[in-house]
Order: sequence, then C-alpha cells, then structure tokens
Amino acid sequence: MNVLVILVPVSLTLAIVALVAFLWTLRTEQYDDLEGDAWRILSDETEDDQT
Repeated sequence: MNVLVILVPVSLTLAIVALVAFLWTLRTEQYDDLEGDAWRILSDETEDDQT
C-alpha cells in the first residue's frame, strides 16, 4: 500500500505533463496540414527538383 503513495502522484504528474504537451501542439498548429504530409511522401520530386 505504501507504493500507492508514490505511484499515484507520479502518474498524475505524467498525465498533466502529457496534457500540457498535447495542448501546446494544438496551440502551435501542429495538426493543421495532415494531408499535405501524406501527399509529400507520395511525391516523386526531391528537394533539388523543387528549386
């Protein structure tokens, strides 16, 4: 039972850190162009061809 005194606060801290990281990614618009990345993977062009 003494282990729960350590594990519960540690798990809550990790959950809060994960939530803050997720909210940060939403605020910095990391998920705005999901289809663009998928099309860039399928493209045959290299960076040298685009310039």
